[in-house]
Amino acid sequence: MLVLLPPSEGKAASGRGAPLKPESLSLPGLSAAREAVLTELVELCAGDEDKAREVLGLSEGLRGEVAKNAELRTAGARPAGEIYTGVLYDSLGLASLDPAAKRRAARSLLVFSGLWGAVRVTDRIPSYRCSMGVKLPGLGALGAHWRTPMASVLPEVAGSGLVLDLRSAAYAAAWKPKGEVAGRTASVRVLHAPTRKVVSHFNKATKGRIVRSLLSSGAEPKGPAELVEELGDLGYVVEAQAPAKAGQSWSLDVLVDEVH
Repeated sequence: MLVLLPPSEGKAASGRGAPLKPESLSLPGLSAAREAVLTELVELCAGDEDKAREVLGLSEGLRGEVAKNAELRTAGARPAGEIYTGVLYDSLGLASLDPAAKRRAARSLLVFSGLWGAVRVTDRIPSYRCSMGVKLPGLGALGAHWRTPMASVLPEVAGSGLVLDLRSAAYAAAWKPKGEVAGRTASVRVLHAPTRKVVSHFNKATKGRIVRSLLSSGAEPKGPAELVEELGDLGYVVEAQAPAKAGQSWSLDVLVDEVH
């Protein structure tokens, strides 16, 4: 099982660990594309601060994020699973998983990123600010920048099992499963059952809880149909729509009344 996650806008501080070693990151096929983004981002943020804030879409109150980006090559690095915070990651609670579930997380979770493309939760990265929606002056829109290398690397990473896609729209645009990979991909949205509307907090928190439930249970669904059964056994209310034709993904709606 491969679980595709969005990052979080908010991130923990880098800390005082050893600095980034780009060559140590997973998915080495993305290395050249990563280096291109990293180089331009650092140069941008080390120059005109106001221009960098405008490019990154940062408010005056987030001015400090520019200085942080300028020091990405020397800042301390921590496992990505510790860097990413926010509602989804709070609900996922990686740090409190049992050892077996942590091992499953290390091999199953893939976090998409405007800067790194995609990383494992065990990859050591510094704290940064660069969403997939950013358009850098030199490279252009990051979503488009990542599509070609992702198309080359991700099908192999997906292997032959289930792909559980929990990404938001901006990050889903960087790689869309195709062909037979799409047929074993399930995209999930979370709906507030009484209104049938997507609510941001319900969406993020429930996705985090779903991943935690799957990791903790040791479930290894082989495909979307098995995933629907497994989620039902774990107490989730799921409505599934199988693809109408080959090359399309499954769509799953998880219905919730409230989030505890």
